[in-house]
Amino acid sequence: MKNYHYYISLLVLLVMLGCRKGEIPNLNNPTTSGIVVNPTKSSLNNLVTGAESGMRRDITAYLDAVGIIGREIYRFSGSEPRYTTDLLGGGTKELDNNSFYLTNPWASRYLVVRQCFILLEAAAASKMITDAERKGYTGFAKTIIGYQLLLNLNMTNTNGIRIPNSDPTYIGAVITDVAQARDSILKFLQEGADDLSAGTVIFPLSEGFAGFSDAPGLRKFNRAIAARVLLYNQKWANALTALNESFFDLNGSFTNGVYHYFSTGGGDQANPLFMAPGATGDMRLLHPGFATDIIPGDSRLTKAPVRPVPGSQSGLSSNRELWIWKSLNDPVNIIRNEELILIYAEAKIQLSAIPDGIVALNRIRTAYNLPPYAGAITQAALINEVLYNRRYSLLGEGHRWVDLRRYDRLGTLPKDRPDDDVWTQFPLPQNEVNI
Repeated sequence: MKNYHYYISLLVLLVMLGCRKGEIPNLNNPTTSGIVVNPTKSSLNNLVTGAESGMRRDITAYLDAVGIIGREIYRFSGSEPRYTTDLLGGGTKELDNNSFYLTNPWASRYLVVRQCFILLEAAAASKMITDAERKGYTGFAKTIIGYQLLLNLNMTNTNGIRIPNSDPTYIGAVITDVAQARDSILKFLQEGADDLSAGTVIFPLSEGFAGFSDAPGLRKFNRAIAARVLLYNQKWANALTALNESFFDLNGSFTNGVYHYFSTGGGDQANPLFMAPGATGDMRLLHPGFATDIIPGDSRLTKAPVRPVPGSQSGLSSNRELWIWKSLNDPVNIIRNEELILIYAEAKIQLSAIPDGIVALNRIRTAYNLPPYAGAITQAALINEVLYNRRYSLLGEGHRWVDLRRYDRLGTLPKDRPDDDVWTQFPLPQNEVNI
């Protein structure tokens, strides 16, 4: 039987040997020589650039898949019916463990993980860098490993993930205990944070890491991702501790954060999520519930402008665009301060620090033309308010399906056609089952 992760590691090396890059990364996968035998700084930097580039690969498939199942969006395509069949459970359709919407993002995440393990090995072998510089490389690699594994776990949930190690031939058991899998992810993140605390960054990153490209900045990014994982694991106090070490700022810009960088510059990749307004044939539209459920006056409705002509396919219809990425050069967020404010609110409410939670919720509400919260002062009512704001603030960013699942509320999602289904998780990919 084929060793899935082994072939991923070979693919990483073939990609690195097949492309070249300039001094400042355009985020194409790079070349390298002597990659794990006393590599140069240039070779190590190439590995970093390749890892950052790989993080963008198939992000469209991931966001579309979780957004469709979470009833945030419709994806209408004349050439790909599975957006309205498999992902919505149309008729007798079910999620396929060997279809693009699962296997492409899944393989891409492990591809980046393998490249990061190569970076760890290369940094350990290099005699051309200081120990502080080495920790900069390893801190970055471990942070990215944790983040990539989290995205795959978000998809498969209790169907599990494998936690790889530095041996490309190693195939560990599938971990189906979600809390245990998240703990493994947190271990990578903690080790990455520890390395960055003693590290120095000498490698270039794209503009997506603007403000976070040195060791302290990368550590803040690391702690922000850790806060998300800890929230999922219901470690409320620990999530707040991680937030305090991140770039969380209750009164700061909502958009401050780390992004996938895209560009129409020579040789780089344009934003694949951008679609021109009013496009026909291939459309990414809002689920109608977004507009019908929003509180009147909530200015987040501007994320979903009305189309000149509604789009429809397979008995589904929407008259609103998903209008978040407005050009081919727009970045796609990884994590930003608005999410961190909502993590803070949720953790505070779960710890019964109700006044602090309300302050954070009002920071969000008033920014979007809503009055301060005046509902019931109970934990249950305030968690409803958190989930409402996560729905509208984080639209299209891959959170709603996960949020409703962790609160056991997937049953509240609508089924737009009589034979539709709401899936709780993706199956384990066929290649993983057959190992």
